[in-house]
Amino acid sequence: MELTESNRAFGGTQQVWRHESRTLGCAMNVAVYVPPHAEGARLPVIYWLSGLTCTEQNFITKAGAQRYAAEQGVVLVAPDTSPRGGDVADDPAYDLGKGAGFYLNATQAPWSPHYRMYDYIVEELPALIEAHFPVDDRRGITGHSMGGHGALVIALRNPGRYKAVSAFAPIVAPLRVPWGRKAFTAYLGEDESVWAAYDATALLETAKERLPILIDQGDADDFLEKQLKPEIFEAEAARVGHPLELRLQPGYGHSYYFIASFIGDHIAHHAQALTGG
Repeated sequence: MELTESNRAFGGTQQVWRHESRTLGCAMNVAVYVPPHAEGARLPVIYWLSGLTCTEQNFITKAGAQRYAAEQGVVLVAPDTSPRGGDVADDPAYDLGKGAGFYLNATQAPWSPHYRMYDYIVEELPALIEAHFPVDDRRGITGHSMGGHGALVIALRNPGRYKAVSAFAPIVAPLRVPWGRKAFTAYLGEDESVWAAYDATALLETAKERLPILIDQGDADDFLEKQLKPEIFEAEAARVGHPLELRLQPGYGHSYYFIASFIGDHIAHHAQALTGG
């Protein structure tokens, strides 16, 4: 791993590391915030998954999360949103290709050689973090928009791996919205029967663990009605009895101003589950 950026923040250290990913077949950046802690201590970790067009930088520069992570004694890990590099397939549209990995394992050309973000987030990245940083296996996962989709899907598909999950304005029903249908068609092919493995709403019914979910959604979000549709997820969670706290926040949109306003609540939600505090 190569250290590319390091800054002191709230008594801890915000760093960006670059490493060669075997899963993705390219170099990847990952941001890691380590709070102040006693020598030799092993800390819980929260994984943050960002949304469309983002890199690891958006969260660490705009969310203001380091302050809350320092207060709660948790490590924050924010990877990039897709594979990168000259030989990685791309598309001119903002919602496909680089910056739009959708946290799945692509099966279709030209995407399948590199676009394996699901395996990267679930397997390779935690192994890397747990080998190189003062963390243990107490994990939480959260994210925004496309990243909220990824966080929910990954938590629902991996019972016991995470102790907490939350999301900001997640794409909860990608099978039913344009963003999801476009990405799934490109990455997974035309057979819609395979798409459900990456649809949080579809996964609720068969989830083997009822991990409580916290979702914040701005009611002035420009994408609310067409792309996000939290009411679909809420109705399904109620039907199957999955614990969900969906908070509609009046006047808030889709931006990092929204995330920064409530990130403290989410880190506290995770910290309580991770530390038992």
